[in-house]
Amino acid sequence: MFWYYAPLLTQGQTLLFLAAVIPPLILLIWIFRLDKIESEPKCLIVKLFFFGVLATIAAIIFEGIGEALISSLLSGIVSRTVYNLVMYFIVVALVEEGVKRFALKAGSWKHPAFDYRFDAIVYAVAVSLGFAAAENVGYVFSFGLSNALLRAVTSIPGHCIFGIYMGYYYGMAKYADMHGDSSKRRHYMRMSLLVPVLLHGWYDFTATSGNGTLVLLFFVYIIILDIVAIVSVRRFARSDESLYR
Repeated sequence: MFWYYAPLLTQGQTLLFLAAVIPPLILLIWIFRLDKIESEPKCLIVKLFFFGVLATIAAIIFEGIGEALISSLLSGIVSRTVYNLVMYFIVVALVEEGVKRFALKAGSWKHPAFDYRFDAIVYAVAVSLGFAAAENVGYVFSFGLSNALLRAVTSIPGHCIFGIYMGYYYGMAKYADMHGDSSKRRHYMRMSLLVPVLLHGWYDFTATSGNGTLVLLFFVYIIILDIVAIVSVRRFARSDESLYR
């Protein structure tokens, strides 16, 4: 698709576009290759990636509504810290992870290729990185190449990590569903949204706080999050099992 529109972009715009989309694609390829037992259909991964891209449209709409709502309800009533907590956990994180989880379930839950638990991680990461790529294009075209470099080591891995944990619990929910345990399915589906929302909300809250201590905590947080996620996703890949067992 990009190559069809490439003649419409200047050389500088093409560089910005590539700087925005290459980091998400590299991470998606890495996760895809961790699935050693049975590679997922590439057409399904592409579909989920573009579901993630489309999910940004819904996120923009819902975040706009949410921001207007909390501004009318809380502005001037609560402290800036409380306002930001509500904004970044309930509006931004809940909306973005919610639309990603909706896209994930719509595009993969009943797909016949979804037959191993690690498949869910691949699918969730594909959606999350599609979302990240679309978001990244907007930021990079607005703020330039230096922004692309910063986001390549912060927000892009962040979206990937949120997708890893969404996928882990989503896979557990599918496993429970395949074994007729509706209670566990509901529990894991809730966790597939709650955990990414908490991780995402804290990321945004500390990153945008303007408080020196919280900004320092942000960098410590992303380092720890990256390390734990890398160790976890490798363990999830090694312990992969069929949904039918």
